[in-house]
Amino acid sequence: MIIGDMTEPTSVRLTDWGVIRAKGADAANFLHSQLTQDFALLDREHARLAGFCTAKGRLLATMVGWRGGDEEVLLALPAETLAATLKRLSMFVLRAKCKLSDASAEFAVYGLLGASAAEAWTLARDGDAVQIALPGSGRALRVQSAASPAPAGATMSPDDWAFAEAEAGMAWVRGATVEAFVPQMINFEVLGGVNFKKGCYPGQEIVARSQYRGTIKRRLQVFETDTPATVGQEVFHSADPEQPAGVVASAGTRGGRTLVAAEVKLGTLGEGSLHLGSAAGATLQPRALPYEIPPQD
Repeated sequence: MIIGDMTEPTSVRLTDWGVIRAKGADAANFLHSQLTQDFALLDREHARLAGFCTAKGRLLATMVGWRGGDEEVLLALPAETLAATLKRLSMFVLRAKCKLSDASAEFAVYGLLGASAAEAWTLARDGDAVQIALPGSGRALRVQSAASPAPAGATMSPDDWAFAEAEAGMAWVRGATVEAFVPQMINFEVLGGVNFKKGCYPGQEIVARSQYRGTIKRRLQVFETDTPATVGQEVFHSADPEQPAGVVASAGTRGGRTLVAAEVKLGTLGEGSLHLGSAAGATLQPRALPYEIPPQD
């Protein structure tokens, strides 16, 4: 599959993203032992959505990984979590034949809208570039050499991309939300970010217990409001104005409309209303998620 055969999408350079390189004979197996997804069986035609958790199952970072060159795996993630993730992962390399480094200066990361439809997490290659299909209609992540020209076609603003991310019901761990969520709280397993059949990784027992014991009481939901929102901003319920009922995980404004993907207590979705910043703040109007949440047993 060649990217050149695709219609030209709208793009934006994601200057707030970076890339970690894992290089060596054990690179894939090392990441397999540390992240929530299966990297040992990763092929060259797919990418992996993955999380890096604490021992308590809380997400320190979220990322997309794919095979680069020989014995190489690349991880794209928000830059504000990159340094801490690189430092912590490096602590666990020990005797593994794997060298981790910050390769951000070598790559440019772009968000694309209007890309050809493809199953999420499939990967197309075009010379030094990869294009990874994301959940949501026509969304993709393109990673290419920093020296290469920008993708052809029209450009969009970072706000346009943030709006599309929230609309897709997707959120990445940012600096303001480090350790705020177990993967299921941001629907990470529904989006393909958790493999429950792979071996152990930090926090695996907590993540599995949340999945199989029906203890998930908070989930990412999409809302619309008339006020701009920021990641990490608290959400409050009208019936309990003193205690936060959730937190904004992603948000974007386009054409005067703001979409918010917020992790909230499921018990607040019935009666009453949710508000941004305080119980007196802007009302969050629920919107349907673009995917289904499986019922808990």
